[in-house]
Amino acid sequence: QVQLVESGGGLVQPGESLRLSCAASITNFPINPMGWYRQAPEKERELVATFNRDGSIEDADSVEDRFIIYRNKARNTLFLRMNAMKPEDTAVYYCRGNYGSALVWGQGTQVNVSS
Repeated sequence: QVQLVESGGGLVQPGESLRLSCAASITNFPINPMGWYRQAPEKERELVATFNRDGSIEDADSVEDRFIIYRNKARNTLFLRMNAMKPEDTAVYYCRGNYGSALVWGQGTQVNVSS
C-alpha cells in the first residue's frame, strides 16, 4: 500500500530548529503531499501549514513567522522548516496529501521540544 512517509522528527531544545520531510513511499507515485498537521497529547489534530490548490499558503497563527512550508515539485517532496521551536510545538506531525480526489495521511513523526 502506497502511503506518505514523514521523516526528520526528534528531540530538540527550545529555540532550536528542525526540518521535516514528506514523500510517497514509492518514488514518483502520484500522491501529492500538500500540508502539515500536528496532534499533541489529549488535543485534536490541527493545521500547521498547507499549500492550497492555488499555490497559496495557509498556516496557523501559532507558527507564523517561525515555521516555513516549502516543496520540491520535481521530487514531489514536502518540507516543514521549524525555527525557534517552543515546548508547545511538541506533537506528532502528520503529512497530508492528495491522491486524485482522496486524502492521504502519513503515519506521523514525533517531535519533542524540551530542555
